[in-house]
Amino acid sequence: MSTLICGSIAYDSIMVFPGRFADHILPHQVHILNVAFLVPELRREFGGCAGNIAYNGRLLGANMLPMASVGKDSQPYLDRLDRLHISRRFVRHSEASYTAQAFITTDADNNQITAFHPGAMSESHLNRIPDDGSIALGIIAPDGRDGMLQHAEQFAARGIPFVFDPGQGLPMFSGAELNAFIERASYVTVNDYEAKLLTDRTQLTLAELARKVKALVVTCGGAGSQVHAGGKTLQIPIAPVREAIDPTGCGDAYRAGLLVGIAHQMDWETTGRLAATMGSIKIERSGGQNHEADRDSICERFNEAFGYRPW
Repeated sequence: MSTLICGSIAYDSIMVFPGRFADHILPHQVHILNVAFLVPELRREFGGCAGNIAYNGRLLGANMLPMASVGKDSQPYLDRLDRLHISRRFVRHSEASYTAQAFITTDADNNQITAFHPGAMSESHLNRIPDDGSIALGIIAPDGRDGMLQHAEQFAARGIPFVFDPGQGLPMFSGAELNAFIERASYVTVNDYEAKLLTDRTQLTLAELARKVKALVVTCGGAGSQVHAGGKTLQIPIAPVREAIDPTGCGDAYRAGLLVGIAHQMDWETTGRLAATMGSIKIERSGGQNHEADRDSICERFNEAFGYRPW
């Protein structure tokens, strides 16, 4: 049985600004904002939520299948998936569009400003959740709006538990639509900013949202994460980071650990700590898919951080 990763496959153009955004953006002048950042460092990476989560799942030895739409410039990415032995069964190719592109600028405080061109991702609604019994778990990560809505309906109709991870796509949906996602989902994961937006849009508190799902997970960057489950809130610390290089893709690495913990029915404390370990391993390398590890080394990092082994 496999885990289906609904989300984007994208190219990331990552730029590093050696200063701080806060020193160049005047809070009281944002209505006439006109700012340029000199970025001496530029690189192009393989990214997208579905691609990143599937990559981290591979490191964990999990069978994760990305479901995404790619465009006419996708061959280098498709070749990479083949080299990594990540299945392309649910990757749809379109010659009418470019593959999704993210343009990410990171400052000295690891804050990020991102511009995103959806490209072929806008055709994600043409992908369908299989009904052949091969999928045991899924996640809806940021994707085309219509695709996210339809995939939630299809997961629910097929009785497949899934994680709702709206990410940067959250502002696309009304409160009623977000409530519909949550009613269908088994799990919800957001970062701390998205959690505030989610409560504003749905008019529900975190406690009320948590009661609607098996677990509500809120990541808080360097402050760790919270797992709201079973009427309790678990505080999950970060795993120690040897050297913080680049936060790009850390959330996706975290979510891969979360999915593996759920799939293997780990307790929530261990699941959150495994997710935190994956995030720490990722932040030590540039880009979303350049960190290397295997189950044994991940297990050892987990043990170093938390004093026991997850498997």
